[in-house]
Amino acid sequence: MMQAAVKLKIDNVSKVFGKNGNQVVALDNTSFEVKEGEFVTILGPSGCGKSTILRIIAGLTDTSSGKALLDGKEITSSGADRGMVFQSYTLFPWLTVQENIEFGLELKGMVKNERSQIALHYLDLIGLKGFENHYPQNLSGGMKQRVAIARALANDPEILLMDEPFGALDAQTRSIMQEILLNAWQESKKTILFVTHDVEEAIFLGDTVYVMTARPGRLKKRISVPLGRPRTFEMKNSPRFLEIKQDLLALIREESIKTINM
Repeated sequence: MMQAAVKLKIDNVSKVFGKNGNQVVALDNTSFEVKEGEFVTILGPSGCGKSTILRIIAGLTDTSSGKALLDGKEITSSGADRGMVFQSYTLFPWLTVQENIEFGLELKGMVKNERSQIALHYLDLIGLKGFENHYPQNLSGGMKQRVAIARALANDPEILLMDEPFGALDAQTRSIMQEILLNAWQESKKTILFVTHDVEEAIFLGDTVYVMTARPGRLKKRISVPLGRPRTFEMKNSPRFLEIKQDLLALIREESIKTINM
């Protein structure tokens, strides 16, 4: 069986904010790889640079040193080859659900019939068929985030970057959204890099979990998740899942204590 190619490479990336005596080192010589089609989660205490990594990959901020490479090419600016889903829903309130999903496709010059078919496909995939003519203000938080995910997938990016997209949702909705996302990922085969504070979420979603240290952020540990797919909610109570969870909680607690003592 052929090993998947490296899709994303973070190569000794450091990021320093501020100047002179007011400098804050957010990332320090951080390196890791994400393979084609892999679902990778990044876990770490607040302020460890998780979101900064995503912003560098998205081309929204530059590195102080080191490189981020997508398909072997250095990232120097934003581009349609990277999709981003934030914790806030970032939907256009004046557009319907379908129009929100079609927005990027329209910018690309795609004809109406083709982009409509793509939008309806992803609406069906995320379980919102029948809501295409609704406006964002008529949707729950979980439904809004589903639309944001559908919009990102519809644009067919090379990699999907997700910055705590379920962080504002209640526990029950968050759990359902995790399963919806996994179903969408298994259908789309997209490479996903997902930032979270939630240990269970990191394990349940990821093929690989990268654990970050307290600031300045460095890679503390890489953990492969030896759980089969497709994954179900019941899997969260399995002995192997709980064992991984305890190991990760210990790592995160150790780093969180460092943050408190800074």
